[in-house]
Amino acid sequence: MPLVVPGINSSLTGNNQQSSWLSKLAGKKLGDKHDETSFARQDLPKQHRVLEPGSMATQDFNKDRMNVHLGEDGTVKHVDFK
Repeated sequence: MPLVVPGINSSLTGNNQQSSWLSKLAGKKLGDKHDETSFARQDLPKQHRVLEPGSMATQDFNKDRMNVHLGEDGTVKHVDFK
C-alpha cells in the first residue's frame, strides 16, 4: 500500500479526501479516544469545525477546513471541505 501524505500526494484531494474521512468517521461519536463507536477529536485535521444540528456556521469558503456534521444522536453524518 502506498504512503499517502496529505498536501504532498495530490491524489488525496477533493472528493477523495472527503470520502476517506467519511469512511473513518461515519456513524461514530467524537470523543477522547478511538474505539468501535468513537473517534478521537485530537486526530481530526488541524482546521476543522464540528457542526451540530441547527448550529450556525459562517459561510466563508476554506477548502482546507473540514466540516464535521453531526446528527441528532451526536454521531457523524457527513463531512465536507468548504
